[in-house]
Amino acid sequence: MFDLITGEFIWKFIKFGIVGFSGLIVDFGITYICKEKIRIQKYISNAIGFIVAASTNYILNRIWTFQSHNPQIALEYSQFLIISLIGLGINTLILWLIVSKLKKNFYLSKLFAIAVVTIWNFLANAFITFG
Repeated sequence: MFDLITGEFIWKFIKFGIVGFSGLIVDFGITYICKEKIRIQKYISNAIGFIVAASTNYILNRIWTFQSHNPQIALEYSQFLIISLIGLGINTLILWLIVSKLKKNFYLSKLFAIAVVTIWNFLANAFITFG
């Protein structure tokens, strides 16, 4: 395992952020298509976008960020997905609070929720999934 103050940990967070940015594009793209084109309810569209992005992020983080060689890919992916689903709950709660209670823009609120959940996802995955 790595220490919190090492350059390695910071570099992994930067890589995680780059992968996360690609996931942001996937997430927003899928959410937009589901919500605006297919007309799926906005919170379900949000969940679909989030789960598709989490799956692509797992692959990229396994290979590039954490360079995992764990042969138990199904277990590792399951842990990643559980952490992502907890993140989805946090994401949806933040999104609901900002959109429903504060009456703010859905997509700006989604961007804020993603930023908060990124920190959760990185720390949980660094210490549990790939730790």
